[in-house]
This record gives sequence, C-alpha cells and structure tokens, in this order.
Amino acid sequence: MFALIDCNNFYVSCERVFDPRLENKPVAVLSNNDGCVISRSNELKKLGIKMGVSFRELQPLLSRHNIQVKSSNYALYGAMSARVMSILGEFSSNVEIYSIDEAFITLNKRTPASLEKIGEEIRRRIGKYTGLPVGVGIAKTKTLAKLANHLAKGGIGYFVMPEDHYDILKKIPVVEIWGVGHRTVKKLYSYGIADALQLIDADDVWIKKKFGVILVRTVMELRGQCALEDADPGEQRKSVSVSRSFGKPATTLRELDEALNHYAALATGKLRDHKLVANGATVYLQYYLRTGERGRVNTLEASVKFPEPLDSVEAITGYCLAALPGIFRKGENYKKCGIIFWGLEDGSVVQQSLFDSGRTEKQDKLNEAIDMINRNYGRGTVFHLSEGVERQWRMKQDYLSPNYLSRWDELPVAK
Repeated sequence: MFALIDCNNFYVSCERVFDPRLENKPVAVLSNNDGCVISRSNELKKLGIKMGVSFRELQPLLSRHNIQVKSSNYALYGAMSARVMSILGEFSSNVEIYSIDEAFITLNKRTPASLEKIGEEIRRRIGKYTGLPVGVGIAKTKTLAKLANHLAKGGIGYFVMPEDHYDILKKIPVVEIWGVGHRTVKKLYSYGIADALQLIDADDVWIKKKFGVILVRTVMELRGQCALEDADPGEQRKSVSVSRSFGKPATTLRELDEALNHYAALATGKLRDHKLVANGATVYLQYYLRTGERGRVNTLEASVKFPEPLDSVEAITGYCLAALPGIFRKGENYKKCGIIFWGLEDGSVVQQSLFDSGRTEKQDKLNEAIDMINRNYGRGTVFHLSEGVERQWRMKQDYLSPNYLSRWDELPVAK
C-alpha cells in the first residue's frame, strides 16, 4: 500500500505557523522578485484569485479584501519540508520525496480500518510537531493514492481507496488523473473519454497506439496494478543550476560579476550536498530588447570545460568569470543571469589530475567548514567577498518573513 502525504497550501501554511495573525485571512505568497502568486490560502481562492496572477493585478484588491502578502522564503519552506519528511520516516522506512510538499511512503498491507488510523495519526503527528495541515491518500498504487489524496482534501483530511473503487473512478474527470497532461485530456475528450472509469475500460492496445506506453501504465495503476517504479536513489543528477532575476536591472560588468560569484557559490554548495563534481559550466545573461515589445529578452551564453572535475567555488569561478567579459555587452539592461554545471560525476571516485588539482585536502576542509556554518547559522552567514556586500542587484523581496529556523537573530520572540 502507498500513502501520499501532501501539505495543504504549503507556502502559506508555513507562514501561518510563525504568524498566527494570518489565520482565517486571505494570504498570497509571491514568486521570485514578488512577481506573481504561487501559493494561495483557501480564503484567497474563495475571492476568485487564480494561481499565477501578477502582483500588479493583485495590488488594487489588497486593502479592499484585507489580503496579506508574503515574499517567497525558500529557506523557511525547505526547513519545514525537512521536518515533515523526517516525521514520515517514523511511519515507513521507504519515504520517496516527490516535491517540497509531497512524499510517498510504503505501508504494509493492513485492513481499511487500520489504514484509516494510520492516515489520521500521520495528520495528527505532523500537525502537532510542525503546525502544518496535510492530506493523506492511501491506496494500492501511487496513481490511486494521488486520487485518494485529492478526495481527502474534500473530506476529513485522509482517505483510503476501497478495494472496489470503480464507482469512485466514475466521478473522477480525466483532468484530475496524475500524469495526464492537458493535451492528452483534450485528445481523450475527442474520443469520448471524460472520466477515469471510461479510461480504464478502453482497450490497452488502442491506448498504446493512440497515446503511448505511459498512459497504458497510468491505466494499469488506476486498475490497481503497480506499474510505476520508485525513482532510483542511485540515479545521478545530470545538471545543477542556479539563476535569479534581478530586483532592478544590472548594467555594469561588476554587478554581473558579483551576481555570478554568488550564484556559483550557491550552485557549488548544491554539488557538495549531493557529493558531486562538475566537468564544466555554462554561464548566461539575459537582457531586455529595445524593440518596444514588452517582455522580450535576449540571451547570451558561454560554456567552459574544466581541466578536471571540480566542486570548489574558488576554482570554478576562476574559469567561469573569465568567460563573462566575452558575452557582456555594454549599455544593456540585464534582467537575469545564471550558471549551469554539467558533466556531473560522483565526487568520491573521480580521477584527479596528476599535476594541478582544484580539490586539495585543505580546500575540502575549508568548504566543509563553510557548509557547516551556513547550515547551522543560516545561508550566507559566511560568504566570499567577491559575491558582493550590498548586492543592489539582489532579488526583490519586499514582503519577506524572517528565517525563523535558520538564523539565530531572526528567531521569533514571545512577549
């Protein structure tokens, strides 16, 4: 049996844990640079505010409906997510993290009554230890568990899919089925297939011919046959990247140099977290075109092959920043820059160069110390001066809440 645990309105719920004044009020969490709505409270949804609405469109409604706005605080959300996943480990030795707010866990076959008790206990324990509301869907397959989770949100917060679940599938439109995209939905509608029951009654050979093997696996899952395997924990990432849009356009090479140093430091931290090294990197810049056509941008990029696999920010930035002047165009208003590491390998078994190594024992110890300090005291506690101090190009976050779980100086104070 599989259980899918999904945190409700995750970003908004994280904000409410540390600011109870947000309870029962319409709350919106904004994307990078406070651009658009990426998380909504139920109260905001009832006002008809759609996901992805720009903050500019939302602003006239703030005072009228007492809408509370928060900038996205990914350090806080990541820390809360880690706590949820840790609690799930108490219920199963197999926790498959699907996203920052969702995870599958494997349960032993039990009676429906005992499974309901587990669903209730998962909700209770996560609520007690983190303050976050979650939905729990339990079923024989992951696809059915997804549907059970969807049904749980409209009920008591947990739902166990019964053995005979075909009457339930009759009420599920195909658009609600996990893994069925909008194009596939339109095509299914054109063949008269509108709900999950009609889909599983269709011929497998016909489905494979018209839609491919992926939809056949989904149909098998809906019938109660496991057809989706766990992601291989040993599967290696193909790339690591960090990019941000600037709070205001950058115009000088120095600003771009600082930003790229900062993003390279973040990206190399990701490499070390996953015990990986990179064989090369691509750096890129984006600037606004001067055509008068709103939203159009141009991208400039350069790729660098390292002489050996690296994970040290000092060594990597030396190669990447050397490529920056070659793509920089004076007089442009740059809106974004980023770095992508590719050619990733397992850092524990990589072959080092005989003559010149970017990974010395001394450098490894320094990186370990920096990573430990930043984990314990908050990201950016220790940083390279080349990343800049004032960082006027930094991402716009006018409504950012404190980093309650990662900075000592931002701990909430009880009065």
